[in-house]
Amino acid sequence: MKRAEGRANDELRAVTLERGTNPYAEGSCLVRMGGTLVVCTASVEDRPPPWRRGSGLGWVTAEYAMLPRATTERTRRERNGPGGRTSEIQRLIGRSLRAALNTFAFGERTVRIDCDVLQADGGTRTAAITGGAVALADACKWMEREFDVPNPFGRLVAAVSVGVVEGEPVLDLCYAEDKAADVDANIVMVEPDRFVEVQSTGENDTFDRRVLDHLLDLATGGIATLFAEQRKVLG
Repeated sequence: MKRAEGRANDELRAVTLERGTNPYAEGSCLVRMGGTLVVCTASVEDRPPPWRRGSGLGWVTAEYAMLPRATTERTRRERNGPGGRTSEIQRLIGRSLRAALNTFAFGERTVRIDCDVLQADGGTRTAAITGGAVALADACKWMEREFDVPNPFGRLVAAVSVGVVEGEPVLDLCYAEDKAADVDANIVMVEPDRFVEVQSTGENDTFDRRVLDHLLDLATGGIATLFAEQRKVLG
């Protein structure tokens, strides 16, 4: 199989993490994975979700949106609230980023991670998780300084897509590969080697345990590279 960018089957697209891109947010990161570009901002709000009130504990949640011309054709803005796909992606991002925390004992506050897709070429949700973790790490450091609380950030979290295209397991699918994939999966891990979420679907074919193990091995290798990029940008 010849991949569009000339990549090997176990090779990530070019990855760039740019920290602190939004001067107004408590944490921010612009993440580029190939042709996918996502801006992630972390905002600390002085109120928890209603069900957390009185607990003394905070919360981390996420919102996700794709700008109208992030794709080849303009899509309408979701003015009446997120649709089903968007809601599912936001929940995935929120669950993943909460796994990075050691504790929620940072007061009754909410850290809201906004992930806005500027340009989409596959893997937008996984890029959002990887960039969102950098933004969250900086927001946690900000809370430590501002409110004199222990830094709640415990470990890095990152994500990548894998799939079976033309009968071959491949890492980090672009849109054309994702569209043609027989099997598609999104894998989320926390450092060094524990899984947060494994979303794997037979889009056009079933798959056996051997293929699943191969996909998990590809994802583990790719996410190890993403962890290294996160550590580099966070210093």
